[in-house]
Formats: sequence, structure tokens, C-alpha cells
Amino acid sequence: MPDGSHGPRTRRASGVLRLLAHRWPTWLALALVVATFGDGAPSRTFLAGLLAVMPLFYLGFGALRGELRRPRVLALQAAGLVAFAAAALAALAVDRAAGHYVLAAGWLAHAVWDFFHHRAGRVVPRAWSEWCCVVDLFGAAAIFLLA
Repeated sequence: MPDGSHGPRTRRASGVLRLLAHRWPTWLALALVVATFGDGAPSRTFLAGLLAVMPLFYLGFGALRGELRRPRVLALQAAGLVAFAAAALAALAVDRAAGHYVLAAGWLAHAVWDFFHHRAGRVVPRAWSEWCCVVDLFGAAAIFLLA
């Protein structure tokens, strides 16, 4: 434009670029899902191990951020650890096909867990809960589809 102002197209394009840059955890998560599941599902043991270990990051972040000082928060995080570890063990205790469905359900449940942490903005950094939610959601879909 002659007066040096930007037209609507330029403003829209810069808005899209800002949105894409703001969602960097999502893009990183999608890349990880493609790298992990692009050539098929990893072993059931590996996927169960991740499901059991994921809550440890929440405990670690929560401790570093001082969020676990509140007893209810610590109890909820510990309950999540027990529940996800139990789902991981259950997935390994049943036959292969059923195990993959248990894993898919566990990963989907963890995506919901991440979503609520993201909405609350507590325990873990929002970028972490966004990244983890996307990994878990698309990972659950991949486990289900590849089972």
C-alpha cells in the first residue's frame, strides 16, 4: 500500500505465522508421533513403559515448581501415577491384541489428563502439557489403528 500500511492479506499471513509459532509444542509432538509410529507400532513393552513413566514427569515438574506442596495436588498426581502404571501392567498381562487396546485406552486417558493440566495451567508448564496431550492423543490413535 502506498502509505506503508499492511493490507488484510499481510495481517492474516502474519497472524497465521504467529499462531503456528505459538503452537510449537504441537508441531514437535506431531513430528515425534510420526517418527515413533511411522513404520508401525513399537513393542507393547515399550509403549507400556512410556505409559508408566509419563506421570513421573508430572511429579518431577510439580516438585520443581512447588505445586506438590498442596496435599491434594500430591495425592492426585500420585493417584495418576498408580492408575497409569496399573494400566501399563494390565496391558502386559493380557494377550497381545487386548494389550494394545488397553494401551490405546491408557494413552487416551493420559491425553485427557494432559488436557486438564493444560486448562488448569498447573503442575507442569503449559507447553509440556500441550506437547504431551498431542503425543498421547495421536499415539493412542496409532496404537488403536495398528493393533
